[in-house]
Amino acid sequence: MDTHKTSHQPASALAVFIGTIDAALPQTQCTRCGYPDCRHYAQAIAQGEAAINQCPPGGQEGVLRLAAITGQPALPLNPDNGLEAVRVVARIDENWCIGCTLCIKACPTDAILGANKRMHTIIADACTGCELCLPVCPVDCIELDNASGEATGWAAWSPAQADEARQRYQKHQQRLDRAYRPKDPSPVAPAAITAQAAQATAVSAAASQNTAASKAKLAVPATADKKAILAAILAKAKQQQGGNHSS
Repeated sequence: MDTHKTSHQPASALAVFIGTIDAALPQTQCTRCGYPDCRHYAQAIAQGEAAINQCPPGGQEGVLRLAAITGQPALPLNPDNGLEAVRVVARIDENWCIGCTLCIKACPTDAILGANKRMHTIIADACTGCELCLPVCPVDCIELDNASGEATGWAAWSPAQADEARQRYQKHQQRLDRAYRPKDPSPVAPAAITAQAAQATAVSAAASQNTAASKAKLAVPATADKKAILAAILAKAKQQQGGNHSS
């Protein structure tokens, strides 16, 4: 199949094509292909935006599988994306772990257990060897152990492991979506809204009346008060004038 023509395919056909490519990827979610996860890499291949030789965990066998699906020639694995190697599993040195939780946040399959300021540990069976936990560890307490002997690529991995990794990654993404999704305010019944509006209107009207009354009192003092003030001013003026004449 010519991937350069897939952009003109119906959406359903393109989605099936992307799914087929995604199923042929190892689902390590390591981002070495240059994309955030295997699904995005599959989409880029289907749309003719990425080559099929950018997945080191799949190795050359992975390139052959993608070539069979897409009809593209089986190119050698691109060294710019990494080299085919044995499968590794991360391990945390408990003597150095400070419980910063940075590796937990970086793990795409939730394969690390721990809490803030508590020692962390890795679930070996859930670790895909993506190595994304290494650069975020501030104390370099994470090591990689060989988990496949001399086997590399798909020879060191299996479709069952890929399926489990995909499911764990999808649950990981769903958890993040829930954590960062803005919470909607609790809905208010129409009757309650009407009652609240009526109450607000009544309070506003009362406040306006009180304000108007207060302004009226300040702006128009009683006539008796005016006369008293004027009398006091005149008396003080007469006193000052009398004092000036006597001097």
